[in-house]
Amino acid sequence: MTDWTQASIAKLKSRESLIGIVGLGYVGLPLMLRYNAIGFRVLGIDIDTDKVAKLNAGESYIEHISGQHIAKARASGFEATTDFRRVSECDALILCVPTPLNKYREPDMSFVIDTTDALKPYLRAGQVVSLESTTYPGTTEEELLPRVQQSGLVVGENIFLVYSPEREDPGNPNFETRTIPKVVGGHTSACLEVGVALYEQAIDKMVPVSSTKVAEMTKLLENIHRAVNIGLVNEMKIVADRMGIDIFEVVDAAATKPFGFTAYYPGPGLGGHCIPIDPFYLTWKAREYGLHTRFIELSGEINKAMPEYVVGKLVDGLNEKGKSLKGSRVLVLGIAYKKNVDDMRESPSVEIMELIEAKGAVVAYSDPHVPVFPKMREHHFELTSEVLSAENLATFDAVVLATDHDKFDYELIKSSVGLIVDSRGKYRAPAEHIVKA
Repeated sequence: MTDWTQASIAKLKSRESLIGIVGLGYVGLPLMLRYNAIGFRVLGIDIDTDKVAKLNAGESYIEHISGQHIAKARASGFEATTDFRRVSECDALILCVPTPLNKYREPDMSFVIDTTDALKPYLRAGQVVSLESTTYPGTTEEELLPRVQQSGLVVGENIFLVYSPEREDPGNPNFETRTIPKVVGGHTSACLEVGVALYEQAIDKMVPVSSTKVAEMTKLLENIHRAVNIGLVNEMKIVADRMGIDIFEVVDAAATKPFGFTAYYPGPGLGGHCIPIDPFYLTWKAREYGLHTRFIELSGEINKAMPEYVVGKLVDGLNEKGKSLKGSRVLVLGIAYKKNVDDMRESPSVEIMELIEAKGAVVAYSDPHVPVFPKMREHHFELTSEVLSAENLATFDAVVLATDHDKFDYELIKSSVGLIVDSRGKYRAPAEHIVKA
């Protein structure tokens, strides 16, 4: 063990290290709060000047993270900055930046590469750099390693490189940053030791693995497992519907088996920053090895087709009432990608809205977590959330339940609307004006 390794571990264990969180979104912000809460000094680094200004004013921009927590962190030493020169002050740098897909469904590594390039001039001996962004196996070695060593630093000797995938589940009250086990892979054994020392202060259980590639593949397997199983149950939904069977009743019944079955429920498609995107990172990388990931690609096709399936059910429901979709007023309930959060990333609800509008209907939405339709890179609606009163609901020809937030008054909706297209299985009892989708 080098002197640098011992010194880094000792500083982390004594909680004297300054932790730098690069990227202050749904992953970076909870991590910042956790390190701050246990007595570390934390510096947040982000290129978004609005985010930095809000955080320094003690305000939150994520619904499930309260402004009180941010204000408390500020009062106890947390600071946010857009100045990458301050990287040199940090003893640990944790990268929590986006890894989206481009229009060809290929990995867009620009955020990771640009961030690493921005850090590069200010890296110094004694630091540990950890990437948390979901990515393809080999990213840490291929993209971060040469950049970190470009100035003459040697990874494993005087600077340490690890990959530790984020496992946040926004809005899930059963888990928090501290209680979700942390997978950590290091480029060398010394890197792993320092990486474990970094995270074991803040997380209850460590899961060390033999390399950064194993850690990268672990994260992909977790998300591919969900994507494939959701694709399976979405396909089963279509078959069950054709046979006149309620797929939600089937899944509930199957879930009573105490072994060998995990319940996955169908929906209007996949959303969020992980499940719709991450499987394609492995698909893309597998091509380099001459392999085709058929399960992944098939599940992707099925899940991608779900918004059109829901709109097809809407067309059928209106048709039964002697109406066309063109010219109808349609309200989409819930535009966040999952219940009880304000996260809009990759939300299938937005695609449903676009499909409805493209077919000539007037589309509106209601979401208690998203009062104003946000600015998005690929989607544009000048809309605000509709009030759910009996009078207002009665002005719509149909309602599409896309995200089943707990704050919705489902009985009011049921009694006030002539047609409900339910993509979440919220209404189990059959009713003439409810179409299962």
